[in-house]
Amino acid sequence: MRRIITIISIVLIGLTIGGYVFFTGERKPPIRYRTAVVERGQIVSVVSATGTINPVVSVQVGTQVSGMIKSLHADFNSQVKMGDIVAIIDPEPFKARRAQAASNLEMARSSVARSRADLAQRKRELDRVQSLLPQQFVSQNDVDVAFTNYQSAEAQLRVSEAQVKQAEASLNAADLELKYTVIRSPVDGIVIARNVEVGQTVASSFATPNLFVIALDMTKMQVDTNVSESDIGGMTEGKEAFFTVDAYPSVSFSGTIKQVRLAPINVQNVVTYNVVIGVENKDLRLKPGMTANVSIVVAQKDQIIKVPNPALRFMPPKREGDRRGGEGQVARVSGGHLVKFDPTTMPSRTVWKQGENGEPMPVSVQTGISDGVATEVLSDSLKEGDLVIVGLEQPLGEKKGNELPPGFGSPQRPRTR
Repeated sequence: MRRIITIISIVLIGLTIGGYVFFTGERKPPIRYRTAVVERGQIVSVVSATGTINPVVSVQVGTQVSGMIKSLHADFNSQVKMGDIVAIIDPEPFKARRAQAASNLEMARSSVARSRADLAQRKRELDRVQSLLPQQFVSQNDVDVAFTNYQSAEAQLRVSEAQVKQAEASLNAADLELKYTVIRSPVDGIVIARNVEVGQTVASSFATPNLFVIALDMTKMQVDTNVSESDIGGMTEGKEAFFTVDAYPSVSFSGTIKQVRLAPINVQNVVTYNVVIGVENKDLRLKPGMTANVSIVVAQKDQIIKVPNPALRFMPPKREGDRRGGEGQVARVSGGHLVKFDPTTMPSRTVWKQGENGEPMPVSVQTGISDGVATEVLSDSLKEGDLVIVGLEQPLGEKKGNELPPGFGSPQRPRTR
């Protein structure tokens, strides 16, 4: 009887200890995964950039002469036609130079008349001495002197005629400078910049001063944007682009790529390329210099299989049954079977599906374009309606502040010294 009581006591103690451990010990809850459905639909891949709105053609109007601005005939936003007067430089100094050039021309012409008269006199003297030489009324020396004088008169006439041409050229230059004091618009357009005031002196000695900037046609604008070298491969002429400006945040403007310029722009070792987008501006809402937030449509596909992007970033957490095999191979014990996959042999990316036993199974997929939310699947390994793992379900309050989102690895613990 005592032996039976002892055995029963031992069994009761064991059951008590086991129950305590069972109900109070640490138990790991089963891992639950969040899944998403593989869908069929549309994906539009876009490239975002920032650009500046500019006129298609803008002409800088300068002056070819130096002087003081006497009057202005155009201001900001003025509509001008080709040939319209936009400014006048004080013409009085140029009129004085023209009058001086005209007087120099008259003096040169008078010198020509005098030289011709002298040449005629030298010609008569030469003829006279040559007629008297056979009768020996004059010596040969007198004939030679008369011939030399005649040649000198001919040379002086040519010099006088050259002086006339020089004076004419000076007069033409003075006329041209006087004409340049009236500054006219070279094109039809709108004045978008005026850089001078009445009374200001402009000098054209080294560089042509910029007086006005005239936009040729404000109904046609362009967006000059810089696209990084990683995205420039998808930029071709004719592709559609959309953009917004801060002045009209709720309005989306559209345009097409007109030009992809080949000149690289290197700023702090970041290489970009200028992409020009043509835009219609018939209502003149777009102003030069506005900042445009551009979205360029690189590719668009309809009715394709697409998978959520979190599924491509998900990696299952390590468990006690996990172990790492040889060179880059990861082995997972799943229901007594060993599942192996080699990342180096996968075509592109890996997504995870839940197997029949609830364990995640890797699926290799080839990916295409992406819109930032979903990615195109090119391979046949996934079908419409399949469930892919996008993360872990975690009870409320269990997540700690220093933990990463479920399915994206574990945080690094600080080292203790």
